[in-house]
Amino acid sequence: MATTGGQRLAAPGRGRTALVAALVVLAALGALLVVRQGAEAPRSAECAAAEPGVRIDPATVPEGPVAGYGAEQLANAAAIVNAAEALGLDTCAQVIGVMTAMGESSLRVLDRGDAAGPDSRGLFQQRANGAWGSYADRMDPTTSATNFFLALQEVPDWRSLPPTLAAHRTQRNADPDHYARWWDAAVEVVGALAGRPVLGAAG
Repeated sequence: MATTGGQRLAAPGRGRTALVAALVVLAALGALLVVRQGAEAPRSAECAAAEPGVRIDPATVPEGPVAGYGAEQLANAAAIVNAAEALGLDTCAQVIGVMTAMGESSLRVLDRGDAAGPDSRGLFQQRANGAWGSYADRMDPTTSATNFFLALQEVPDWRSLPPTLAAHRTQRNADPDHYARWWDAAVEVVGALAGRPVLGAAG
């Protein structure tokens, strides 16, 4: 067989076969990367047993006290829970929302701020910076809660974060651990509103 320059000529089709094999490998690696990127991050320990969101009938809200919160506060908690459910969020998000409002306002619609945020208003003490809507929006429990949950969903991998950190990154307050002390109370309140445990078995 004739040769050129001392090198054997490749057999017909061998180069094409190698090219196709390389393309198949690259395609498989690309598909694997897409699957990994699209996979949901593992949930935090607190939210591992989260269920689909619950909806609360306002007429069934107890007078209280539940975890130290009275009727008006529990009605506000129910509004937060229902705002999350309307967005298709789970019980973890609902508890995070209630926890955050406990830490910001004790579940009261406050028409005042504080030294750090004199323009803060409402259940979530949302600032008058344009990010949280109008004054009326911030003073309305359902609208302010809806805006909180929309912002929560923009936090990368929020379900995998400790709840206090998910709330912190949404609210952008000074202390990332600020809300942790209200987690258990929020779990108790949402469970009482739902009439059952909402994050797995009790205990």
